[in-house]
Amino acid sequence: MKGRQSSFVFIKLLVIQSVAALSVARDFDFFYLVQQWPASYCDTKRSCCYPTTGKPAEDFSIHGLWPNYDDGTYPSNCDSDNLFDPSEISDLTERLQKQWPTLACPSGDGYKFWEHEWDKHGTCSENVLNQHSYFQKALDLKSRANLLQALSSSGIRPNGKYYSLDSIKEAIQGALGVSPYVQCNVDPSGNDQLYQVYLCVDSSATDFMECPVMPHGRRCGSRIEFPPFSDSNSIGEDYVEEI
Repeated sequence: MKGRQSSFVFIKLLVIQSVAALSVARDFDFFYLVQQWPASYCDTKRSCCYPTTGKPAEDFSIHGLWPNYDDGTYPSNCDSDNLFDPSEISDLTERLQKQWPTLACPSGDGYKFWEHEWDKHGTCSENVLNQHSYFQKALDLKSRANLLQALSSSGIRPNGKYYSLDSIKEAIQGALGVSPYVQCNVDPSGNDQLYQVYLCVDSSATDFMECPVMPHGRRCGSRIEFPPFSDSNSIGEDYVEEI
């Protein structure tokens, strides 16, 4: 009887270990660096709220640095024990408020947005990046990928005019050497507008690379509006969630 009980316990332990091993997220393959155009974020029916630090500059801003797998799936909320700690990024706060501002309502100082991004996405890269380096890498990559300059150099400016999707992609690829994914949203009149640009980055968050797989998102038509970031884009009263 004791022998049977021992065998049962041993088999049960093997099953538990196997399940535990399967539940651990595998190493990710690359990052998406996602930048958004603030005017397009705000120029929708739901509008937006400027952060408590003031209206952001008319420039692309960081939405997130997201670990992904080559098969198109992605990990999320990987470590509930490694929670966001503002003291870890105290030296980066000024840069974050300028380059990674919140536009959600009600107005905030950015910490809730950064906390969400770290808890959902950053913790899934903690085998490579700690909290400080996660935000530092995102800021440095954003500076290297100067999207507004790349577009302006090709005559594509935020002036409310329409540009072809191909010309936008070609301008960014010509400046950075990699192909972007361009995502659109819709303004209150139903027009496609330039919303987000995805760039792929290697798993060390060091170099840009060609995307193994393009993200799923709202695709653009052949002609895209590039709206100016004016005060008429805001201010919203409804809560707007940042993902």
